[in-house]
Amino acid sequence: MLRDGKVDQEEMPAYSELTRRLGFEYNGMVLHEDYFESLVCNGSEEPKANSGFHQAAEDSFGSYELWKTDFIGVGKMRGVGWAICYLNPSNGRLSNHWVTLHETGNIAGFVPVLVMDVWEHAFILDYQPSQRASYIEAFISNVNWSIIEERLNVRAPHYAGASSSTRG
Repeated sequence: MLRDGKVDQEEMPAYSELTRRLGFEYNGMVLHEDYFESLVCNGSEEPKANSGFHQAAEDSFGSYELWKTDFIGVGKMRGVGWAICYLNPSNGRLSNHWVTLHETGNIAGFVPVLVMDVWEHAFILDYQPSQRASYIEAFISNVNWSIIEERLNVRAPHYAGASSSTRG
């Protein structure tokens, strides 16, 4: 299409539509990869107090429990979309955001650390649409926190090997 120079909406509406939907389709793929990679059957223990993620949550929200309350609250918001815990690379802090569809609400430059799919297709086989809170509880209990730690360590190396006496 590009070689033919047919990128004008009137000449080639397919090009326009493919380009317009690229963010939706590509982000959907990436978010699903992060979502599935972070899950493990029967879960793993929540992050230990001296882990990098726990430290980042504490630095960002005051405590891990406040981070968790906020993340779950974002996940319970009405609509289809994603609850995403992002790392702000400019200050190393975590923040939780709602992303509707796959592309609306992504924060430019922020890096996803924990991604929770809250589209109904993620839980409809096991839960009624009105049981989103139960799905979120099951999601949290099946997070592979070692994967989340790895993501954080790669994306915010100052939290790698964090402990209460060494964090910066």
